[in-house]
Amino acid sequence: MSAPRHGAGRILRLLAGFVVAACAIGLLAAGLSAPTVAALGSLADSGSTAFLDLPSTFTAVAMSQGSRILAADGSLIAAPQDQNRRTVSLSRVAPVMREAQVAIEDSRFYGHGAIDPSGLTRAVLQDLRTGEATQGASTLTQQFVKMTLQAKALSQGQTSEAQAAIAKTLPRKLTDLRYAVALERSWSKDEILQGYLNLAYYGDGSYGVEAAALHYFDVHASSLSLTEAATLAGLVQSPSATDPVHHPDKAQARRNVVLGRMHELGELTTAQWQGAVRRPLSADLHVTNLPATCAASNHPYFCSFVISWLEQQPALGATVQARHDLLFQGGLTVHTTLDPNVEDTVNAALRRVAPEHNSIGVAAAAYVTEPGTGKVLAFGQDTAYGSSTSGQTEVNYSVDAKYGGSGGFQFGSTAKAFSLVTAMAQGLGTSASIDAPAADNQTPATFSRSQFPQPCGLTTDWKVYNDEVWGGGRMSLMTATAQSTNSAFVALASKIGVCAIHDTMKAFGIHGGDGSPLGTYPPQVILGAQAISPATLATAYAGLAAGGILCAPYPVTSVEQGGNTLWSPKPSCKRVADAGAVSQATQYLEYNMTHGSGILNQLSGRVSAGKTGTSDGNAQSWFVGYTPQLATAVWVGNPTRPNRRMFDVSMAGKSCHAMTGACYAAPIWRQIMDGALAGQPAVPLP
Repeated sequence: MSAPRHGAGRILRLLAGFVVAACAIGLLAAGLSAPTVAALGSLADSGSTAFLDLPSTFTAVAMSQGSRILAADGSLIAAPQDQNRRTVSLSRVAPVMREAQVAIEDSRFYGHGAIDPSGLTRAVLQDLRTGEATQGASTLTQQFVKMTLQAKALSQGQTSEAQAAIAKTLPRKLTDLRYAVALERSWSKDEILQGYLNLAYYGDGSYGVEAAALHYFDVHASSLSLTEAATLAGLVQSPSATDPVHHPDKAQARRNVVLGRMHELGELTTAQWQGAVRRPLSADLHVTNLPATCAASNHPYFCSFVISWLEQQPALGATVQARHDLLFQGGLTVHTTLDPNVEDTVNAALRRVAPEHNSIGVAAAAYVTEPGTGKVLAFGQDTAYGSSTSGQTEVNYSVDAKYGGSGGFQFGSTAKAFSLVTAMAQGLGTSASIDAPAADNQTPATFSRSQFPQPCGLTTDWKVYNDEVWGGGRMSLMTATAQSTNSAFVALASKIGVCAIHDTMKAFGIHGGDGSPLGTYPPQVILGAQAISPATLATAYAGLAAGGILCAPYPVTSVEQGGNTLWSPKPSCKRVADAGAVSQATQYLEYNMTHGSGILNQLSGRVSAGKTGTSDGNAQSWFVGYTPQLATAVWVGNPTRPNRRMFDVSMAGKSCHAMTGACYAAPIWRQIMDGALAGQPAVPLP
């Protein structure tokens, strides 16, 4: 009989390896010293004696787990993950799943040590016959070691080491044996099985038995049935080739092999076995996919925002990358402030008034927050999330650029609220009046540089237009607010000081949507000629609703890991304006709701305060308003052509002479506020 193609030398090396491995492990188990065992090294080449030089301790890999981001009602927003895994204790795995996995992988697992002597003998004899290291003979412990070494290498980006960890070679088998001996000395059998079930890959992107049970059957691992457990147990050998989603016939055939093995071992009666084999796999399958990406989430824009927000929180790590890794690998549970019902109300209102893909090319967004806490209750926009088709966008129009926003939009006359706060703080009172120059939308009032000295001054004369005709003269500030008379507010600013208004706005958190500070140029301060986000404007108006107490945006209430709270953010609030001055300014904004631009959009059964805003040429329009319980900013405008003039517009069956806050943004605001406040008591304004 001729020798195998690798020759007698290869056979001798395999035999030597077997002898060294068997003897070494036997002697180690017997408690003999390492030098005594090392003396056996003369039986084999250096590749075999290396067994005794391998580390004698084994460290488990930190398993990458996907995280869960939850809405305030506990519903799932998204599951950011590098691997879809959720670790569970062995007690939370159905006994039948444990039995099935052990039956098909290592039926004598609980009866032998790190080595299964009969299995090892059978494998070595087969390897000697073929001249190849092809037989596994791996105990479940050795398989766990192999999976762990592979996972460690992959987590460190060591692709070649990961491939070596699963290579069918004698050195790799010796490594597994050595580590298995060490592992069984420090871990119980149940601990090893628990580690195996959590680490194993079960195909179709599912790592660990809990994630696999949820993915394939929509049940927890603790509730797996016999046929479901047998299906999963059979996947580990070739998960990509036998997963039930892509290879249902192979998955069922492999499941039946597991059931047959369980019957052979006496774990199933003949009737149980036959009944399980007859059950079609399709009767068990209920495939579900976690929203691993924001595009798959029911709340994609909030998902994107909260991930960006978490990645910028120092409490979760020293760097952005460390925070990202913790979120995508750390198995976190993130509880947020998102109210899905309010978000549904927001999105429905936006689309009723400003439908997606409307003929005039505008978009709309709204942001809702809670005064006194800063909780981000909801936001939305009338666009589909994504980038694959026309009309989709991943740009979040509600938030600042650093959270995925656009950089903001000019906020127009909504800025006038802060001139009112400044004027009231200087003692003008609710009966104040101002000498306002004549102006209309054709003939401007001209203000000179001398009226606005530096440091918050003009560099050239400023021509100011009014939307409504004003013939000039004394005008009550209430009327100026209701009519949003630009020339009156510019005259007011000249009297009370642009820098003073700027300081008020800065105190209320007004800043550029691109992160830049609020400018000091009078048009920016008085008439909102700087781009800011709806989030910033809603937060500032929430400060008015809370009587001058500004709260930082607050989208997360807790971050948990393994049942422990890693971080529990609290509201961050501070007083930024005198309560009396804010109360008087609120009276002006309430008057605007009853006599001005908000008159057609007053809330049902409750008082409110608010203000419209438009940019030059009416390319951008706003309505921002509040009650003590809610503050909402609505923007409707052109996101790609910020200076496009928008006159004689028609959308959703409604025509307006211009894209004004009163025409489109205010009706959206009313629908959001009425819907979100339904069932809540009417509360007086501060």
